[in-house]
Amino acid sequence: MMYPRLALGAALLAMIAAAPVVAQDGQRSAPPQKVVSQVDVFGDDPCPKGNGDEIVVCARKPEADRFRIPTPLRHPKPERKAQSWVSRSADIDETSRQGRPDSCSPVGSGGQTGCNLQFMRDAAGEKRADAAAAANVP
Repeated sequence: MMYPRLALGAALLAMIAAAPVVAQDGQRSAPPQKVVSQVDVFGDDPCPKGNGDEIVVCARKPEADRFRIPTPLRHPKPERKAQSWVSRSADIDETSRQGRPDSCSPVGSGGQTGCNLQFMRDAAGEKRADAAAAANVP
């Protein structure tokens, strides 16, 4: 896995290695080919040695991360919007209302007993909406 810091270091190293070399007589010669390997090393594991011109870049990670999903691939936690506790509790009440007694629902025991309460709740909501609409009339 490539991590941002390692990727930046590898890109910088590749740019330096790819720069043309100018000989003393002004002629450009091809740079020697170098191989760069990036390795994640966990805990106290040794960093492998490079063969010949191979450059090995080791990133030491904690032992606890050996079998974890790499950090860039983990899903970030969704941001929670600021919401008052009154609003949250109202949302929870409304969500869990279905199936409880007095819910006017065919689901759950006693769900049918809340149909009159639901009718009054809807009527009060309509009354508030009508009052708000009437307040906006010039």
